[in-house]
Amino acid sequence: MKSILIFFIVFMVSCSPEPENNTAPKVAESEYVKVEYHNDYQIGSYTSSPWGFDTNSYWIEGPHGVVLIGTQFLPSAANEAVNIAESVTGKKVVMAIVLHANPDKFNGTATLKSRGIKVVSSNQIVSLIPDIDEQRREWFYDRYKPDYPEKLVLPDALWDKTQEFEAAGLRFKAYVIRDAVSDAHLLIGLDDHLFVGDLIVNKYHAWMESGKSKQWLERLEEIRKFVKPAVIHPGRGYAMNGDELLNQQEAYLRFVNKTINRFYTGGEITEQDKKDIIKVITEKYPDYGFEYFLNIGIPAEWQQTRQKDHEMMMSK
Repeated sequence: MKSILIFFIVFMVSCSPEPENNTAPKVAESEYVKVEYHNDYQIGSYTSSPWGFDTNSYWIEGPHGVVLIGTQFLPSAANEAVNIAESVTGKKVVMAIVLHANPDKFNGTATLKSRGIKVVSSNQIVSLIPDIDEQRREWFYDRYKPDYPEKLVLPDALWDKTQEFEAAGLRFKAYVIRDAVSDAHLLIGLDDHLFVGDLIVNKYHAWMESGKSKQWLERLEEIRKFVKPAVIHPGRGYAMNGDELLNQQEAYLRFVNKTINRFYTGGEITEQDKKDIIKVITEKYPDYGFEYFLNIGIPAEWQQTRQKDHEMMMSK
């Protein structure tokens, strides 16, 4: 049923005429696909099913092909994203970009490389992937097989610092930045559009496994100061005005910190502590998806608070 629905969506979007006035983007939307037309290129998004964590992949059409942002968690979803992008644009995907070291961003690498697509990321992210992949295989492989990569295939390490690059006949900028959701991140800019991965999500709970909300807030401030995007394309949820999404993500992280501090005892987090904190957060954000992310994120943030307390005591 899903494949039939996707075929219908591709047909519907492909047959939508381009706008006569390119200054006013025409948008075709569905459960799986959203396409926006901008002057000489179009930006489209594919969203996986919840089984693949509602993960967004974006495609950007240029004069000489298509660039895909994000390779998806499931190999089947990686193939679907490419098939839809190529059906909508009538052009081949020539490059895919991994934005940070989490499987929903890099698992599709082998699938896309087998189709002749160049898959790239920063040196910093590529160096992190093997350890993350080993850990996540213990979590996910048996649950998802056979729709999980048989073995790890790494993206090509293309950047070690922020720089411009060309792909598909378009001029992009790769921003190589530090830790937040993961220990390294890559942002991709095109004109006034910014693709951020899970640094910013729209109406979803944050993946805070690293316990680095302080650094995360610093990264958001960097985006405000140095990038200033008009449109942010998040790792989950719909693209929106950049200031609005930045404000929304910042407010969420600050509320999480405030709530943890409210319950913090100085000792190890208990199961009741975690339940109480999650209850307050979900009451504040009742329409946010993937509440279960908090089961990992809240203990990680609590432990970071304990670590800071310990460091302060040792410094006295």
